[in-house]
Amino acid sequence: MKLRFRDGILYLWMRLLKMLDRRETGLATFDPDKVNSILVVSSTAIGDTLLSTPAIRSVRERYPKAKIIAHFNVGNQELFANNPHIDGIVPYFGGYRKFFRTVRELRRHRFDLALIFHGNEPQATPMAYLSGACFIIKVPNTSEYRFLLSNRDRVMICDESSHAIEHRLQVAELAGCISHDYRMELSLLSDAVPSVREYLHSNGIGEDDTIIGFQAGASTVSRMWFADRFAELGRKLVQSYPSAKIIITGSPQELSLCNRIADEIGAGAVVSAGKVPLKYLSALVKRCNVLVTGDTGIMHVAIAVGTPIVALYAVADPRMSGPIYDQDRHVVISKGRVCDPCVGKRCAYQECMEQISVDEVEKAVSVCLEKNFGITPANCC
Repeated sequence: MKLRFRDGILYLWMRLLKMLDRRETGLATFDPDKVNSILVVSSTAIGDTLLSTPAIRSVRERYPKAKIIAHFNVGNQELFANNPHIDGIVPYFGGYRKFFRTVRELRRHRFDLALIFHGNEPQATPMAYLSGACFIIKVPNTSEYRFLLSNRDRVMICDESSHAIEHRLQVAELAGCISHDYRMELSLLSDAVPSVREYLHSNGIGEDDTIIGFQAGASTVSRMWFADRFAELGRKLVQSYPSAKIIITGSPQELSLCNRIADEIGAGAVVSAGKVPLKYLSALVKRCNVLVTGDTGIMHVAIAVGTPIVALYAVADPRMSGPIYDQDRHVVISKGRVCDPCVGKRCAYQECMEQISVDEVEKAVSVCLEKNFGITPANCC
């Protein structure tokens, strides 16, 4: 009830401010030549922010002299701190936490334009408006805060057959940023590679070892493969590839899950969850020869840094979030939903993931290793 009360107060406040706002804010009056300061919003999870990086790059290409400030989630902003196309970050703390402090920081930059690529409502659009930006663009524009947007005159929705990167580029295009470069951008910190090398060496992993990454956790149960199947897969791969080491990645909150899988695999499995700082995650994933993962943020990290993936899909749609470039490097295993209706984030048991067998994933890993690195199993003829 408390959050609903806040939402209602915020909505009425925005209605009043907009009614008193005498500025011309429609796209018909938008002049790109007068844009000097831009807010780009992608304030949710790691994967969502990575999917926004092609659009952010297109903004920089169109507005090379403008100040571009990113509104990123405080929990993952360090991963994007050295993005070459932004001039700074104002963190999003989630929900209404530090709401007014964030608004004050945003207003300091005197934005002419705000582009909302991906953000949680009801905060994202009101924050963009309270930043002082005259022009605010978002797709889809169907929320209750549509009246604050510059592209409010025509209803725009996200085509479910289109990729999330294309949705974000559509937002940028409305501001005059035309790009067909879908590559995600993730720069490594200067000390990331030596730090990861030292971490691997301390765990008995050398430069010549084959590293197979497992990402077992996900944002929802419905996107997770089963721990016992990861463990069985790990045992088979270690047996087939004598030089193979299994790195089990994850967040600190996923440590117990990762440890359980590692214990069941035995020798050759190393848990990095909670041990490698987020800012070094991209370097660790880049060192992997292949990553087995569901539809997760680390999956997008792997695609961004060029690591082949074996992606496991059932509830999610790979057409919307899977690899959209370098597709020959990756293998996507996609199964249909078995529950009707699908409860999505409320799923308590991922029955649809039962369709993905260990043998199928093992074969996909072998394909990736041989195709990308010429690595074949020890028992291969």
